[in-house]
Amino acid sequence: MAKVAFIGLGVMGYPMAGHLKTKGGHDVTVYNRTAAKAEKWVAQFGGHSAATPADAARDADFVFTCVGNDDDLRSVTIGQDGALSGMKQGTILIDNTTASAEVARELAEAAAARGCGFIDAPVSGGQAGAENGVLTVMCGGDQATFDKARPVIDAFARMVGLMGPAGAGQLTKMINQICIAGLVQGLAEGIHFGKKAGLDIEKVIEVISKGAAGSWQMENRHKTMNEGKYEFGFAVDWMRKDLDIVLSEARRNGAALPVTALVDQFYGEVQKLGGNRWDTSSLLARLEKK
Repeated sequence: MAKVAFIGLGVMGYPMAGHLKTKGGHDVTVYNRTAAKAEKWVAQFGGHSAATPADAARDADFVFTCVGNDDDLRSVTIGQDGALSGMKQGTILIDNTTASAEVARELAEAAAARGCGFIDAPVSGGQAGAENGVLTVMCGGDQATFDKARPVIDAFARMVGLMGPAGAGQLTKMINQICIAGLVQGLAEGIHFGKKAGLDIEKVIEVISKGAAGSWQMENRHKTMNEGKYEFGFAVDWMRKDLDIVLSEARRNGAALPVTALVDQFYGEVQKLGGNRWDTSSLLARLEKK
């Protein structure tokens, strides 16, 4: 059992912290900007809550963060009363936020200056993956720090991999989002085409999902897409935030991402339809509005 702090109890962090307590058996202290959410978590799982990130991190062996964006992450780690100010030497900071590779490297340096370790560890698998404890975790950092952190991360993960030095986890998550964007657009166009052609979409998917076109998105999202329901998973607002990170990194490293840039624009159209909180499969909605 380790002493663990978890900062950020959103739709992902809340169940992830729960698995650290129940499945991992760790002594968990949580912090959330809205204190009522932290109190609710303690009532459900036990453990403790803290008034600041620094208080949550004090005496912890591992400190997890899972917040909204780069600025939020800086605020809860290196800002006033941030987690790093409360961390003892040797503590490992593990960031599960989907953020930039730049901020990951910045936090790695800040942690090292305090004699602490750092792993950038964005996740994939959505809310359902977090609730079921079967997330894929893409890590950046050094091997020794990763080896210490992995048994703790395993409490909410199905797959954990070290992708390279600090920032490599975030870069891998960017690739994940690039691939998803293209897959969902292709699936949306396929379903749209099939409807226009008068085909039975369920029969179509039953066949093609077993061939080269098959994907997680097809298996898990085709039915609700066909029914025009978009309340199952990762929100469009969040995807646009992630794609903004991807496209910013591409401008820095010179990668050409024409399809990703186009799909990002399509998600902007979905937002104009009022679909900010629809899930990412709602790319079909913009086709059906035309």
